[in-house]
Amino acid sequence: MSRCGVPILNETGWRGSPEVWLETAYASLVEGGVEAVRIQPLARKLKLSRTSFYWFFKDREQLLDALVDRWRAKNTDNLVARSRAYAETLVEAVLNVFDCWLDRELFDSQFEFAIRSWALQSPEIAVEVRRADEARIAALAEMFMRFGLEPLPADVHARTIYLVQIGYISMKSDEDINTRVRRIPDYVAIYTGQTPEPRELDRFFARHNLLADAPAVARALPGAR
Repeated sequence: MSRCGVPILNETGWRGSPEVWLETAYASLVEGGVEAVRIQPLARKLKLSRTSFYWFFKDREQLLDALVDRWRAKNTDNLVARSRAYAETLVEAVLNVFDCWLDRELFDSQFEFAIRSWALQSPEIAVEVRRADEARIAALAEMFMRFGLEPLPADVHARTIYLVQIGYISMKSDEDINTRVRRIPDYVAIYTGQTPEPRELDRFFARHNLLADAPAVARALPGAR
């Protein structure tokens, strides 16, 4: 019998795994907030006994801590990594960060909203969110400084990018993908002060399987006819 992250079988049957319980807790958090993340309802969803939970987690608090760890790794670590990704130009660097807004594997907006909602009820989670905000903004500011901006304007540019996106999330803005794609060139131009080159946009849209939208985007570029 093992408790090292693999499913457990014994005479009473399957008890699940840490990942199964955590995934169900994540879904409950996103759907119903932190009050929905309780052991008995999770057990019912999984069709497992309540005692099965304790094979993997000491208590509910340990499960909640695991959710925060998952959010930190998913949203903060990935955003910081994209801000540090290789780029030949500032426009490319900003488009690297924009990967987070189009790829849920890099940044989960629903998870972000759920954690921020939880922070309104919990001073401890509010501290976690504040730390995440500071780390993300600092990483974005460092990105701008790599391309020659002084610390103060770099910080302002970083906050402009970040706070706009957090506004999207907090307002639960329902923006369809075509609208978002059309707006990206102008967002980049505002954030960087530079008009993105078609080749830079082509590479960005290609990695998101949106190359078919490139002609419309090109027509939307500042100065395009």
